[in-house]
Amino acid sequence: MSSEEITLAAADAQAVLAPANGGRVAGLRIDGLELLRQGERFGCFPMVPWCGRVRDGRFLSGGAVQQMPLNAPPHAIHGTTRESPWRVASHTDTEAVLTYDLVDPWPYPGRVTQVFTLTPDALTLTMSVETYESSFPAQIGWHPWFNRTLGDGGEDVRLDFAPAWQEERGADHLPTGHRIDPRPGPWDDCFGMPDGVDVTLTWPGRLELKVASREEWVVVYDEQAEAVCVEPQTGPPNGLNTHPRLVTPIDPLEAATTWSWRRL
Repeated sequence: MSSEEITLAAADAQAVLAPANGGRVAGLRIDGLELLRQGERFGCFPMVPWCGRVRDGRFLSGGAVQQMPLNAPPHAIHGTTRESPWRVASHTDTEAVLTYDLVDPWPYPGRVTQVFTLTPDALTLTMSVETYESSFPAQIGWHPWFNRTLGDGGEDVRLDFAPAWQEERGADHLPTGHRIDPRPGPWDDCFGMPDGVDVTLTWPGRLELKVASREEWVVVYDEQAEAVCVEPQTGPPNGLNTHPRLVTPIDPLEAATTWSWRRL
């Protein structure tokens, strides 16, 4: 591990944070088993100030059309902070606080704060977006790459969740605006869970992990052989346009997700 990483530890759980690499959770080990994919696409990164794709990289705010870089042509994807360094505000053995000041290409000044709290059986991720000047629409989300298998020769992870609906996905990978009955995977899709995100990942004989959040939106992406992504977020893809949530000087945007686990 580089000196730029922070390791939180609680009993036999360890979470490795990488402030300099997008403020992400670089690794999560339980009983020595790494839950998060390593390599090129790894760990769990924050999606902020938007989640998923924004159509053509454009959104309307205050009557003005804003253009974001097309980093997933023809769209913009996953916000502006996942490849930028975050500042370490504080950390202890079990908790860390990171901050990021929004800069160009995001057109509005603001601050994002992440709090990571580790216990022997759970990791809680909390994020907020606040502004001291102009109001602007924003979203918060998390993009974990969970390993499909744990250790050598283990069975593939099993996903269990009961969404109320699935956002119909168009050919451009964006929701069409229609809600449909949930369909079987593989998925790169957004689902609605109005009672809160509740998704269980089970690695048979190894570990059960529950991803929970008070938010009602979750994207599930399992089209890659190595990993499965379960992404709680405050709105659907293209939500800056379809479900704008305004951040104002007196009303920040806040969200949290908790990953809790038990051994099998």
